[in-house]
Amino acid sequence: MPDARTSELAVFELSEAHWPEVERGPRQLLVVPVGSLEQHGPHLPLDTDTRIAVAVARRACAGRVGVALAPALPVGASGEHAAFPGTLSIGSEALAACLIELGRHASLHWPALLLVNGHGGNVTAVEAAAERLRYEGRACLAWHAALPAGDARSADAHAGDAHAGWSETSIMLTLAPGAVRLDAAERGDVRPLERILPLLREQGVRAVSTNGVLGDPAGASAAEGQRLLAHLADDLTAAMDRFLAGLPA
Repeated sequence: MPDARTSELAVFELSEAHWPEVERGPRQLLVVPVGSLEQHGPHLPLDTDTRIAVAVARRACAGRVGVALAPALPVGASGEHAAFPGTLSIGSEALAACLIELGRHASLHWPALLLVNGHGGNVTAVEAAAERLRYEGRACLAWHAALPAGDARSADAHAGDAHAGWSETSIMLTLAPGAVRLDAAERGDVRPLERILPLLREQGVRAVSTNGVLGDPAGASAAEGQRLLAHLADDLTAAMDRFLAGLPA
């Protein structure tokens, strides 16, 4: 469910536009959400990261003249989740190459590109693509959805809230409550991510969590999801403001 701020302001959706209006209209920034299709425990849909990236990007784009929201890239680098059926991944190398080619083409018509990443496994590829595009003289910014440490109810309860836990479940209860199966929600591995990261990188998520959850969705709520979404949208909005301010007039 969009918040009041978003519902009152228009978002220029590139997928719904016709090329003459794009050519005639102001073009300052193209925003591309980058998501994933990967397991999110037994209770969240596979496209959770994509939905979050799109929702945050839409909120930040709302009401901005010359800013267009492109369709999301729905498959990313999710090799760490490969042991779970339903997950699809193209890997970091292919994702980076895709984003570079997309950025090169976008620069024919858009002065700047903003990549809004919703999946931690995409970070390497997204940063590599943005760096390459900047090296080639194109204006490109990468932003990654991340909540500050300790932004959950307590440090102890959510120290391991890394994947399909309280935060993502709360956000999805805001965005798509019908897609959340709370009756199937389970506690996963709740150890801090840094403790399990070596094994996770070597053998994947299923080696540390048989249900795919890193954290505990217990206590998740739409109200908390709205708060978390607002935090992410505010952070992206500030990053977008700084980026646009630095572009040539």
